[in-house]
Amino acid sequence: EALRRLESDGLLSHEPHKGAVVRQLDYQAANELYLMREVLEGTAAALAARHMAEAELAAMYDILAAEEAINDDPKEAARLNKVFHRALCHGAHNRYLLDMLDSLSLAMALLGQTTLSLSDRKENSLVEHRQILDAIAAHDPDTAEAAARAHIRAAHRARLKLLLDEVN
Repeated sequence: EALRRLESDGLLSHEPHKGAVVRQLDYQAANELYLMREVLEGTAAALAARHMAEAELAAMYDILAAEEAINDDPKEAARLNKVFHRALCHGAHNRYLLDMLDSLSLAMALLGQTTLSLSDRKENSLVEHRQILDAIAAHDPDTAEAAARAHIRAAHRARLKLLLDEVN
């Protein structure tokens, strides 16, 4: 059943004489994935600015503080980054949006190495996370959406750099 689910999500394929093979995302697929993330996470930030409870917002600031405390551990930075984005999506209070983002998250796992391993990406990401949270705290959906979209575009540029570096 788990293999069928991975296959239906497009993350697994069956190849003759090999069996089940985990799909690799190419350059175009990565572009498409980040484009959808920008739309969905921008929407999530706007909805969070309208609906996020104070306790949820306080928890997100705690996650940000934990992110800021990490020194040189890209895996932990990546884990907390996922926690931040998951909390943001939950704060939107829209189960259908969350389902779509969960599907994208599965595909993101196929991209491999975190972009937070690139120089300055971790620091820039933290600034971007703070901008998103501050806009949510101000109940400003337009600014929250713009900040989230800019954050995903920056992550997209970093991802493309990683993908192009792999080719060389």
